[in-house]
Amino acid sequence: MNRREELLQAATDQVLETGLIGLTLRPLAAAIGTSDRMLIYHFGNRDALVSAVVANATRRGADILAGLPPAPTVRAAVNRLWRAYQTEPLRSLLNLYCQAAASGLIGEEPYLSDARASNAAWAAVLRDYLVRSGAPPRRVARIVTLVDSALYGFHLDLTTDQPDELQRGVDDLAVAAQALAGKRAAGTAP
Repeated sequence: MNRREELLQAATDQVLETGLIGLTLRPLAAAIGTSDRMLIYHFGNRDALVSAVVANATRRGADILAGLPPAPTVRAAVNRLWRAYQTEPLRSLLNLYCQAAASGLIGEEPYLSDARASNAAWAAVLRDYLVRSGAPPRRVARIVTLVDSALYGFHLDLTTDQPDELQRGVDDLAVAAQALAGKRAAGTAP
């Protein structure tokens, strides 16, 4: 691993711990044992470093999702995704993505482009996972759109701190995804 890659991995770890909002180079550099000048040397500027961190975090999350074993049904797959999203490291990776996406929603670059690139990479991995879990390839794009958007919404839900209520909502989503897949699943929650 070259020095840039080492710094990228360390910066990603640190940003996953502290967040993206309010990130400045000096405290980040100090936390990972380097100087802000070395970060600028290797990444050019703060925005390029942020872009690299968001892309790296997306790769990490995509690798985790790619490693999930297929579920027996689409409904079970959606519920399994939700459980995975609630555990580390995916929880922190999703939080970072949400911070970048929120900044992108107000049109700030590089966050807007980073969020779009992350969306495309994440959607590709979700498509593969859902197809491996029984979603028909001709319908999987619709299922991914529904599931990805809804699970991010559940992840950001601030109206309830009741995990059982959120799980019921996720299972309702899973039932809808199963219906889009066109295959009946067992009536009991996975």
